[in-house]
Amino acid sequence: MKNWMILVVLLNLPFFAWADTPGEVSIGGYLREASLHGLNGHDRKFSDYRGKPLIINVWASWCGPCRAEMGALNRLARRYGGKQFNVIGISTDDDGDAAATFVKRQKLSFANYLDSHVFLENMLGANTIPLTILVSADGRVLEKVRGAHEWDSPAYVQAIAETFGIKLGAGGK
Repeated sequence: MKNWMILVVLLNLPFFAWADTPGEVSIGGYLREASLHGLNGHDRKFSDYRGKPLIINVWASWCGPCRAEMGALNRLARRYGGKQFNVIGISTDDDGDAAATFVKRQKLSFANYLDSHVFLENMLGANTIPLTILVSADGRVLEKVRGAHEWDSPAYVQAIAETFGIKLGAGGK
């Protein structure tokens, strides 16, 4: 947590404590198995992503800050996704068509899933969005970062690499 707190202070971003959501997996806990209903691909399960670190972004098509950070997440996913870690998105939209339209219009290169029944939203602790969760290769929640950020900036790429304990080169190697 200390690396993220330093990054938040350095970037002058607000850092708040949030109350848990029902059934929330806290930092240090392991994600429970869950079905993921694909918006731009096949249905999957969280266990399908084990073996590589995972970045989960919780968003909604109506959320301005969520929309604002999607470009940076998409660039991060294109550069590093699938190589040393995976990036996925989970929409909390009630309207699956609106979420699917957003994914298509944004030409998102990473897998996105729909959680219209708040199960994943609660498990991940998304009582505010956007929320980005960094998960270890074995499914342990390492960090939760609230708010919109430039995920492909050098400072965030470095923080991601440190959190996952991996090296990330400029070209995604």
